[in-house]
Amino acid sequence: MLSDNVKSYLHLHLIVFVWGFTAVLGALISLDAMPLVWYRMGLAVVFIAGYIWYKKIPIQLPKKVLLQLLFAGIIIALHWFTFFRAIKVSNVSVTLACLSTGAFFTSFLEPIWLGRKIIWYEVFFGVIVVIGLSIIFRVESQYIEGILLALSCAFLSALFSVINSKFAKQYNPTVISFYEILGGVLFFTILLLATQSFNAAFFKISAKDWMYLAILSSFCTAYAFIASVKVMKFLSPYTVMLTINLEPIYGIILAVIVFQEKEKMSPQFYIGALIILSTVILNGIVKYAKSKD
Repeated sequence: MLSDNVKSYLHLHLIVFVWGFTAVLGALISLDAMPLVWYRMGLAVVFIAGYIWYKKIPIQLPKKVLLQLLFAGIIIALHWFTFFRAIKVSNVSVTLACLSTGAFFTSFLEPIWLGRKIIWYEVFFGVIVVIGLSIIFRVESQYIEGILLALSCAFLSALFSVINSKFAKQYNPTVISFYEILGGVLFFTILLLATQSFNAAFFKISAKDWMYLAILSSFCTAYAFIASVKVMKFLSPYTVMLTINLEPIYGIILAVIVFQEKEKMSPQFYIGALIILSTVILNGIVKYAKSKD
């Protein structure tokens, strides 16, 4: 019988694979980053609300917690915006590889947020990730804008993961996900209204884009988002963040299969990606050894 920790870890890998596919969908959808994220979050809220209604899940929360979740939703909305924007100005492979710096950011953010000491090997593994990233940066410098956007995306992902870890242990993951994604939708809606971006072109979407958006918002967002919050009940934010480093590996493989020549990179790029993957494996070995002490 598998323990809750092992089940959560395996489940997390499935979620990360789904997130890797998210990048491919982002490249396939013809919309710009802002409307893409708005539609993604808006549809996801509808799917989650339907699930809450079907399961009759109570959604009442303390006012302070509700406001904190809505704020966290702004962070995840900005994370998704920088993610899809990076894909649009570079490609899937570069964007996903740069996301792995999230582990480095988390190694510093988690001690500040949770009030614990910095663990040396977390920083060490984070530095290795940066080394892998530096190799990618040197050989793919033509994608500087995409790299900077992806690094911003990684920081926001790390910040969101650390903030969410506290709520995940106390509240229903479906309710958490509903309010957070709702917060992101409201934030971008206000922004779009302020910039008068809601026009006829904004709502003109092809049938193919609607199909991709439906998959993106249901399976890759509503399901994956709720499931990722749920596994945080049993896994530390750093373990979650470092496992998410597999997203580039899954996503790059999928991107090469779907887009072929457009996503094929230099050998040095894949060396950098391999260094990142090795970091994930080493972290698992160290954490297992520590648990046996």
